[in-house]
Amino acid sequence: MISNPAQLRPIALANWLFFVAAMVIVMVAVGGITRLTESGLSITEWKPITGAIPPLSEAAWQAEFDLYKATGEYKNVTGPAGMDLAAFKFIYFWEWFHRLWGRLIGLAFALPLAWFWVRKAIPQGYKLRLVALLALGGLQGVFGWFMVKSGLNETMTDVSHFMLSLHFLTAMLTLGALVWVALDLRQFARGNKRMAHWTATASWVGAVLFLQLLLAAWLAGLNAGLASDSWPLMQGRFIPEYDSSRGLLYAMAHDPYLIHWMHRWWAWVAVAALIVMARRVRTIERKASVAIHSAFGTQIVLGIATVMTGVSLWIAVSHQVVGALLVAAFVWAAHLLGRRV
Repeated sequence: MISNPAQLRPIALANWLFFVAAMVIVMVAVGGITRLTESGLSITEWKPITGAIPPLSEAAWQAEFDLYKATGEYKNVTGPAGMDLAAFKFIYFWEWFHRLWGRLIGLAFALPLAWFWVRKAIPQGYKLRLVALLALGGLQGVFGWFMVKSGLNETMTDVSHFMLSLHFLTAMLTLGALVWVALDLRQFARGNKRMAHWTATASWVGAVLFLQLLLAAWLAGLNAGLASDSWPLMQGRFIPEYDSSRGLLYAMAHDPYLIHWMHRWWAWVAVAALIVMARRVRTIERKASVAIHSAFGTQIVLGIATVMTGVSLWIAVSHQVVGALLVAAFVWAAHLLGRRV
């Protein structure tokens, strides 16, 4: 049944999606803290429902700690460093909160979606898109568990940086999709029922940005931010020494020094691409151009500060959050270009 136009609530739907997008950005911050505090392997089981409740007794805490002691991270890193139950509770909190926030995002999306659906407030052509967003969020949770599982054995001291990149990039895709659909709904409310198109400019700039985000995820997964505390040189050289014994391609995906270097300098390619996009949207909506410039300018400063402070927790987390804001600004600009097609 086609909804009565009087029942449609495109602005309410758009504001809801922007709110969920803001929750995803907070999730990026919490995920960054979880990663930087080495908290990700503290919960060794995936319990979608009962896992929302943390241990409530000392016996329950000890049982969780014992499960963690079976991991390679504890046996080879945190155990020899003298981790006790109090320290375990700290890292457990961040992984628990990370998962809890994911559950809250799911509820913040699923419950309003059901309400809007029952009220016939969703415009024609948007139901499938909203269900796809819900499925994408669920997939993000599945990828998160597989990421954790990749580090739960006696030989690994960390999660797979490939699985971490899949988890992170899915989050960025979800964020971008939320913003895109919300912008379409705002246009719908203004009387423009034609959805924006993905343009050639969005494709090539998006590809450049995607590679930078991929390198960022690999860098985080390999703790490669610690490969250098100087800028612009690394180890006193422009190109640092790296392990090339298994070939250049292997090193480009596994060596922390080379990945750090690629992330550091591909950033300038991304900046150039974003400047081109910003110039093209400036005549359409200047605020979007300002948002892009502000985001990548802040991101560069925070990136350099992260390196030179030896990966200070809050600077590094801020770097990740501004990266998410940059993705949102890119999607805004891409949407503006897509309205003219």
